[in-house]
Amino acid sequence: MPNQVVEILSAEEIRRTLTRLASQVIEKSGDLSQLVLVGIYTRGVPLAHLLASQIEMLEKIKVAVGAIDVTFYRDDLDRIKTRTPAKTKIPFDLTGKTVVLVDDVIYKGRTIRAALNAVTEYGRPSVIRLLALVDRGHRELPIHPDYTGKKLPTASEEQVKVYLQEVDGRDRVELLK
Repeated sequence: MPNQVVEILSAEEIRRTLTRLASQVIEKSGDLSQLVLVGIYTRGVPLAHLLASQIEMLEKIKVAVGAIDVTFYRDDLDRIKTRTPAKTKIPFDLTGKTVVLVDDVIYKGRTIRAALNAVTEYGRPSVIRLLALVDRGHRELPIHPDYTGKKLPTASEEQVKVYLQEVDGRDRVELLK
């Protein structure tokens, strides 16, 4: 049981971070008509939609957003808590696209490895990039985000919790010590 809860990002800080990340995606992506955001369930999906809205506001272009569930692509199902898989929603071909995978927290890298495997079933993107709201370190695989909202060195026994209005009724990132 955690003894202490520390606020890492407030609602306002999350908003500013998403604005910065959207600007970075715009700068690095080139042809925005080829850009696709794919959120990883659960909180990567609303983050992808928030980023798409921010990009549309900044650049006046609508960005396609998909959602992917990586449950059946994981190599560690025996060690993680089970949940009912969500429905992957990628109603477009990813071939030749710039795909930005969006997740709330990157930790060991296994979720992203699974997402990379899953994405290949929807085409062959020209490039796949990774955006994480929080990077807490402790990688087991050589996977690192191209866009990071907040680098947060943590101890392995600590937890990072992301709360988003669309899922949790509030925006906040916490560290549970």
